[in-house]
Amino acid sequence: MKGELKILGVAHGLLLGLVLAAPLIMPSLLPWSAEALFIVAAFQLRLADRRWETRAGLRGWISHIRMAPLRLMPWAGIAAVALFAGLEQGRLAMAILVAIAMGELLIYPVVANLLGRLPRRGLAGAILLLLIGCGLAEPAQAARFAMAFALGIGGCVFWLRGPDGEPGATLMALGGTIFTTAAALLVPVAQAVAIPAAILCLTLTLAHLSVMRRRPQHWQLSGGMRFRRL
Repeated sequence: MKGELKILGVAHGLLLGLVLAAPLIMPSLLPWSAEALFIVAAFQLRLADRRWETRAGLRGWISHIRMAPLRLMPWAGIAAVALFAGLEQGRLAMAILVAIAMGELLIYPVVANLLGRLPRRGLAGAILLLLIGCGLAEPAQAARFAMAFALGIGGCVFWLRGPDGEPGATLMALGGTIFTTAAALLVPVAQAVAIPAAILCLTLTLAHLSVMRRRPQHWQLSGGMRFRRL
């Protein structure tokens, strides 16, 4: 189970390092960076898992875990680092562990299968509902992280169904990133919805940039002669 989006993979690694260092450098960044990690990690998981149908039985229900069990190790490290940072961060560590257990054992097997059956417009509506769910679940961090995990899955399915790597789609994702980031900065009341929306739009932008298509060039000789199709 390996992803194919190099730019997004690099961003995923940098984000993981930020989450691990946040309790020691700036604890206030940990909740938002952890939420971003839930979105990006779920996006990468859906991308790496090529199956669209859930296999029968318990082994099929957790087959995405069995394929890459070491993928869960960073979450344990994040919870351990947050636990040593203080009582408040300890509660956050518990919320992270509860959310990742819900995401891996319940949300991914159910949501990935359901979202895979929706058309692209239906996926956009599901993403909007998940963003609203993130806003409503803000007081309960575990529920909000679980919503962010489902949001990352939906964002990946939406990207897989769309025109990946095209300049127009990339600019739309980038425009969404700028708009939602500005909304989060200028309207603090909307941060509960605008921040996960900005993270998702940025994830889509990096995914598009990872597979950006170059303009095809005609084959030519070293002397400059070109062969055109008759």
